[in-house]
Amino acid sequence: MQISDPKAIRALAHPLRLDLLALLAAGGLATAAHCGRILGASQASCSFHLRQLAKYGFVEDAGAGPDRRERRWRVPDPRLTVQIAEGSDTAVRRQIERLVVEREMQAILDYSERQDGASPAWQHKAGIVTAMAVMSPEDAADVKEKWIALLAPFAAHASGRQLQPGQQPVRYFMAATPLPDPDSADSEDASDG
Repeated sequence: MQISDPKAIRALAHPLRLDLLALLAAGGLATAAHCGRILGASQASCSFHLRQLAKYGFVEDAGAGPDRRERRWRVPDPRLTVQIAEGSDTAVRRQIERLVVEREMQAILDYSERQDGASPAWQHKAGIVTAMAVMSPEDAADVKEKWIALLAPFAAHASGRQLQPGQQPVRYFMAATPLPDPDSADSEDASDG
């Protein structure tokens, strides 16, 4: 999904909306109450933010649940990726990128402090991986593409399916952050002296 409408881009600039999108993409159909229980937010707040996301096509009404009392929501495409179109407002783009990074970093910190973070079933299977690599921009693009391809089968079958015993949504976050170019730093240092 490519977004160029500034209002649609701003609609994403809220941490709960990003969490709702991620939850629906991973878990399929869900009510505002179900989302609230998982995300630690009120049903009313989740309902409001789901309606705002629906206004711009990020989520859609999936009809009433089995009890006919609550509306269920889903993402239109389980492979939901949001790309801000070239030429979009740079300040808004930066705001959303910063929000995504802060949200993911907070999720990592929260996981490390949770009591169930040490669950025997998940011990040594989930967690943090970090590395320093030397590569070209093309190498970095190749790693990113392979990473997306590796996760794709797990993300693609999530929408509309009930979790099986032992399964739960798992967040993944990859960031390739090149260090400053040492040649550029040397020339700047020389011009400062």
